[in-house]
Amino acid sequence: MRNFLEFIRTQGVVGLAVGFILGGSISRLVSSIVNDLINPLIGLGLGKYADLKDIYIPVFNAKIGLGSFLAAAIDFLIIAAVVYFGVKKLGLDKIDKPKT
Repeated sequence: MRNFLEFIRTQGVVGLAVGFILGGSISRLVSSIVNDLINPLIGLGLGKYADLKDIYIPVFNAKIGLGSFLAAAIDFLIIAAVVYFGVKKLGLDKIDKPKT
């Protein structure tokens, strides 16, 4: 049991768990912003679409969901920017530098 607790303390497992929980929450928040605010505004800006997810390319009997892909790309870019600037602002990028 002592070795297990030492592993938890030295390997930052608690920090990793907190990161997963916060990452999931941020992901849901950003997805809601993209799906509920940004996508409808882009759809309205394009004219005939009420939502970005309504945009598709018909190929024979199939519908290629271009709007869904664009929504996922916007979602990814926002989350990546939040993580990047969060890591830079908090100085976390300097923690894992190799010691020379």
